Amino acid sequence: MLTIGELASYAGVTVRAVRHYHAKGLLPEPERDHSGYRRYDAGAVVELIKIRTLAEAGVPLARVRELLQADQAEFAAAVADIDKRLRAEIRERQRHRERIACLGSGDHLALPPEVVEYLDRLRALGVDERIVQVERDGWIPLFAHSPERVPEWMARKREQIADPQLIGFYLTLGQALDRTDSDPRLVELADELAAYLTHMADEQGEEHIDDIDIEPPLVELMDILAFNTVPPARRLIELLEERGWTGWTRLERVDSPGDVVATRQEGTAAQPSRRERRRQAAS
Repeated sequence: MLTIGELASYAGVTVRAVRHYHAKGLLPEPERDHSGYRRYDAGAVVELIKIRTLAEAGVPLARVRELLQADQAEFAAAVADIDKRLRAEIRERQRHRERIACLGSGDHLALPPEVVEYLDRLRALGVDERIVQVERDGWIPLFAHSPERVPEWMARKREQIADPQLIGFYLTLGQALDRTDSDPRLVELADELAAYLTHMADEQGEEHIDDIDIEPPLVELMDILAFNTVPPARRLIELLEERGWTGWTRLERVDSPGDVVATRQEGTAAQPSRRERRRQAAS
């Protein structure tokens, strides 16, 4: 026969837990012996282990009481249900662990694997980390807004970064971001960037550059994210507009560069973009 302390030790619980299960009616209290102590048999150890196991699995104590009184078939079915729930919880917690483990880089937390792979490819090609961050920050709202279109966009991006001219554009852009607004080299870099864009457009078509069809509010949001990350980008865009190109998230050739500059200076309403005019003409 076992004392309450020995019972608790064999079952892996505390004496306080044994008394709690007594109070809840889960474990019958034996009669006291002539010395005034309660003595437990081996069957109490088995029952207590069942109670502890079910309770640790998250089964409410009221349900534990029912299961202890159930027949073998009902008990087995309940255990199978508990096991199914626990396995689902384990899978969910594993997903949480995977996401937590990725917090160090930040990319995996809010982006699908193909976008993370694309960002890593940019880094491997030597693209400035600030530009990679701008790309990443832009993809987060895109993925949240239109996850079903990410494979389509990523296929286009993979095609683009296979073009050495575009990588040259990115590398030149990285140099431009280190310049102040008054740095003469910024003007030279703007000339180089405009030359890259014009050459690509003339050789492969404007769709090679102006290829992401997303809603204007998202374009504006992504532009703001970019300008907040790399403030010199605003001045660079102004210089590119003077050279026939406008936009950041969505680059487009300008029909008349002087009109874009005048529009910005006068605060008048901007004309529809080339893409918007093409869409209107097709409708």
